[in-house]
Amino acid sequence: LFTFFPPSSDLTRERSKVRPRAGWMVMGKRGRPSALEVCRVLAVFFVLFPAVSLQCKILKCNSEFWASTSNTGPEEEFCTALRAYNSCVRRTARTCRGDLTYHSAQHGIEDLMSQHNCSKEGPTSQPRARTPLPPPPPPVLTDSQERSDGPEVCHYERSLSRSTAAPNYTHCGFFGDPHLRTFGDDFQTCKVEGAWPLIHNKYLSVQVTNTPVVPGSFATATSKLTIIFKNFQECVEQKTYHAETDELPAAFADGSKNGGDRHGANTLRVVEKVPGQHVEIQARYIGTTIVVRQVGRYLTFAVRMPEEVVNSVEEGDNQDLYLCLHGCPANQRIDFRNFRARATEAHSGGRSRSSTGAHGFTYQSAKAKCKERLPVEDLYFHSCVFDLLSSGDINFTMAAYYAFEDVKMLHSNSKRYHIFDSDPLMSSAAKRGKDLLSVFLLNLLAVLLWIFCT
Repeated sequence: LFTFFPPSSDLTRERSKVRPRAGWMVMGKRGRPSALEVCRVLAVFFVLFPAVSLQCKILKCNSEFWASTSNTGPEEEFCTALRAYNSCVRRTARTCRGDLTYHSAQHGIEDLMSQHNCSKEGPTSQPRARTPLPPPPPPVLTDSQERSDGPEVCHYERSLSRSTAAPNYTHCGFFGDPHLRTFGDDFQTCKVEGAWPLIHNKYLSVQVTNTPVVPGSFATATSKLTIIFKNFQECVEQKTYHAETDELPAAFADGSKNGGDRHGANTLRVVEKVPGQHVEIQARYIGTTIVVRQVGRYLTFAVRMPEEVVNSVEEGDNQDLYLCLHGCPANQRIDFRNFRARATEAHSGGRSRSSTGAHGFTYQSAKAKCKERLPVEDLYFHSCVFDLLSSGDINFTMAAYYAFEDVKMLHSNSKRYHIFDSDPLMSSAAKRGKDLLSVFLLNLLAVLLWIFCT
């Protein structure tokens, strides 16, 4: 569930560059570790193994706040409830850092503080529950409410200074088993079961939920997708798009197809390309296009976004969890190149019949099937082969095909459409050689230190 907050009319448009942040460092000393060092180790442990940490309590904070403000009361009482809400949300920061609802709540609190002129300092008594009133019916928007144009600030390229260089557009894609192409053109295959954030910046947030493709397997695919477009100046109100298996709507969650009642509302639109299969969301006010598809039982996601918007980091936000920006965590990655190498060795060794997967595809038959749609043997082709061997679901062939079609539509550099990998056997050998060289150099350094220090 997501919390929706009233729009702020004076939200400023800030675009800043990502500043490098220091990563985690745990420094030890000889002898007994200090309490600070133990705390740091525990913090890293909970980041690496979130399943053992406490559950996120953000929904409890939300329900308490909305229950306390459901009836109109004095402004001072509202501000007191809002400060209590803020305190509750801040207490969940450690356990909710990767939760999209938590980040949405943070933005909503800032907007409400500004709208009601509430001070951050003051009483924070716990909100008192009241009987909630039934919500008003959502407004029905007609075509006459959709503006064909809007202020210049609502058109990304027009809002840029004439002296500014043309924007550099980047692409991120998420499809199949799942495979991720980051904004930096890194290509990864990941486990990432459950809810994971793809994008989170000042303008929008994207979260996917992945479920196992086959019981007992690490392979997962996307069954749910949520996109929150944040309130922005006179252009758009906050809007949420939610899709899941067999439900690919042609409208936002409130039934509207544009950004609301503001003058620039039509710079955010949902366009249905193929009913139930292909939806495009155009967010011209931030120069962004999003493509959502359902292929078989699962969803695919692709986005074209200006680099400036990608890097619009919020103050104090840790961007490490957002997959489109930094890729999947190391412990969530699947090295399907090694999988490919083993399949190649099995086939070349004459064991193609015995190497038939549990789902009916051999390495050679999977290659032949993927070749029908993906003639170039790039990483999209190899991801298709991997998906067929690991799941047996023929629809993954089309998922890889459409993912590449989206690249051709959304990527700004035609020379980077295809991503290639060197021969898997050679890269495995090169990796082993590099590892041996690293061990040799470390041993040599240890010997030299021992000679010169004794």
